[in-house]
Amino acid sequence: MHRHHVPTVIALSAALLTLGACAQVRSSSGPASAPSTATARAAAETAPAPLDPRVAPLLADISAERIEQTIRKLAAFGTRHTASDTKSEARGIGAARRWIEQQLKDCSARTGGRLQVTMDAFIEPPGPRLPQPTELVNVVATLPGASAGTPRERVLVVSGHYDSRNSDVMDASGEAPGANDDASGTAAVMAMACAMAAQRYDATLVFMAVPGEEQGLLGARHWARRARAQGLNVEGMITNDIVGSSRGDKGEYDPKRLRLFADGFDPLLRLLVNANSNSPATEDEAKTNAAIRAQLQPLAVAGGGEDLPTQQFGRHLKAEGERYLPGFHVDLIQRRDRYLRGGDHLPFLERGYAAVRFSEPFEDFRHQHQNLRTENGVVYGDLPEFVDYRYVADVARINLIGLATLAWAPAPVKGARIDARELTNDTTLLWTASTDPELAGYRVVWRRSESQGWEGAKDVGNVTTVTLPLSKDNLIFGVQALSKSGHASLASFPLPLSR
Repeated sequence: MHRHHVPTVIALSAALLTLGACAQVRSSSGPASAPSTATARAAAETAPAPLDPRVAPLLADISAERIEQTIRKLAAFGTRHTASDTKSEARGIGAARRWIEQQLKDCSARTGGRLQVTMDAFIEPPGPRLPQPTELVNVVATLPGASAGTPRERVLVVSGHYDSRNSDVMDASGEAPGANDDASGTAAVMAMACAMAAQRYDATLVFMAVPGEEQGLLGARHWARRARAQGLNVEGMITNDIVGSSRGDKGEYDPKRLRLFADGFDPLLRLLVNANSNSPATEDEAKTNAAIRAQLQPLAVAGGGEDLPTQQFGRHLKAEGERYLPGFHVDLIQRRDRYLRGGDHLPFLERGYAAVRFSEPFEDFRHQHQNLRTENGVVYGDLPEFVDYRYVADVARINLIGLATLAWAPAPVKGARIDARELTNDTTLLWTASTDPELAGYRVVWRRSESQGWEGAKDVGNVTTVTLPLSKDNLIFGVQALSKSGHASLASFPLPLSR
């Protein structure tokens, strides 16, 4: 059991049972044992798919030099506080967002014009960190996929936040260069958008630079709320926040490591809170609750608390990123975010979407949320000289790999079931046939309960049922759809088919 869930699950166990959503979260003690002989033998039946040659040119287009230019330019606006100047062309958040918009439009023009750049403006009412009504603007670059405009349209979202702050979150005029937090994430997203714009994908890709993160995730919340209200099929969302340094405050250094926070359990807890509230649900809450009940609650009831869509998305990003960028390691952490912190993936996660956060391996808090100063020979402040630009480029590449390989994959399998009607030491799985025109077949994957990632896989062809000589009692299974180019969808957890 994930430690951060233990008190909550215990305290709410009665309510969970009332809702029928008691997630069977597994635990393990001691070191993991080696896979059984049967598991290892079956795992060897499917070799890894060859690398897609379309990926390498995209990765080569990610430039550390251009990322450095972007971060230095954003830092040079002085402050990008959400409530800072919007009229100046040289200082404040208004100048920053117009510059980001123009850079993305220039990328679109260079790559055939398919990248659609829009300014998603809205008025945010006063709040604890925003004293007066303020216009916020999400800078959104959309790359329509082959499924765009159809009932099967899939959407993948990636973001960084372009606002910044210093020690005082209410200081809208003081210096706040925000080179790492979060010009680094914004620069990575812009680099991805420009690199990917010339290629074609099945899924629609949305690249966002959002404001208001430091004031309460405001820009991301606005977009996520509207996505849920419109019924958008957001298959996965990534935020890149503080991805600029490979050094920690204790001298740690690892330019080939990145943290990925991925835990999809929190929407179920939100559902419980709303269910026990005496206040009537808002329209946003009602749509969210309905989506969670339909998509997530059945998985948790069936023991899939560690196989929710967010966990599957995290497994995909780690596996594909490490495969295409050898030597780079993604630490997959089953926690929604760091303690006392939160990122722009949370408004998506809370609305039942698979959403994750990338963040650097260590952190140096002398260079986050600090007024610029020098004390006892120590420089404080979020300045460009503390950013590792080659590292940011690799972070962008890890994102790009995960997005491209998933955007070229079919939609996740629907109706996955595991036959639990008879006592048997085999495992029979069945699912609904996909209508995706690029479908080539299906793959069954499995892992031991104590293992984070998939340990075995078998391509089973274009069928809708298969029996494997593996025990359903000992392993966790998933079913993936495969494209003709060899890319696998996110795994679908099979619900038990009982008598």
